[in-house]
Amino acid sequence: MKIQFAAKSALFVSLCLLAGGVAAAADAQKAPDPALVKAVKDPARTPKNVARDAARHPAEELTFFGLTPKMTVVEVWPGGGYWTEILGPYLKTSGHLIAAVPVRGESSEEDKGTLAWRTRMEAQKDHIGTIQETGLGKGHYDVAPPNSADLIVTFRNLHNWMDGGYAEEALKGFYTALKPGGILGIEEHRGSDKTPQDPKAKSGYVRQDYTLELAKKAGFEFVGASEINANPKDTKDYAEGVWTLPPTLALGDKDRAKYVAIGESDRYTLKFRKPAK
Repeated sequence: MKIQFAAKSALFVSLCLLAGGVAAAADAQKAPDPALVKAVKDPARTPKNVARDAARHPAEELTFFGLTPKMTVVEVWPGGGYWTEILGPYLKTSGHLIAAVPVRGESSEEDKGTLAWRTRMEAQKDHIGTIQETGLGKGHYDVAPPNSADLIVTFRNLHNWMDGGYAEEALKGFYTALKPGGILGIEEHRGSDKTPQDPKAKSGYVRQDYTLELAKKAGFEFVGASEINANPKDTKDYAEGVWTLPPTLALGDKDRAKYVAIGESDRYTLKFRKPAK
């Protein structure tokens, strides 16, 4: 269902961003936990993932979300395992990691991706630790038992759930799974505020105000926004959407140098809280 942005909604978004700016600035200045830095610099990480650290800022982003080693953390749709390779070792001793993978049968591409992720994580089990699996997909939103998670994180996935028609339900599921006071961290490709939001997000880009409204509708409080993943070079008007840019480079060799020079997408990084009761 397409969200309509009335003047009241626009005012809400503006106030959210203004109020969250102070919290975002404070968190952005906080030094990452040395144990988290160690997990990021771990030589056991996949070299292909390590090569993306300059564009993804893992230690800074997880610090912004408030990650600590004793948390129960849900990583939603872990993809190639970029974040799992960091979260697993960091939480192995004192915390708990849950991976909410795509529900089997929803997409053959996602099924293959999950199998590859599972195979890699199993091969590194002694190093990464035990990961509990749950699922997220249309009609399946129980990513963790109710009121059990301290932190839920999702990176560049919201557009997929919009395309599937269940973004609102997914966020409501996250709300249910989080403890009162628990945190939801969302990273997403930032859509232009000069272009109406495609409710299916076929380009991969999602307006920041749209995400704020989705989270508000699910019951979340806005905490803050970080610009750690901003990229002003991203013009967001490509033939193959965001996948034109690295790391996908959907056009192959066509204008490859141009898109490599732009780099990975312009992204917002948002922090929300389930109200404490």
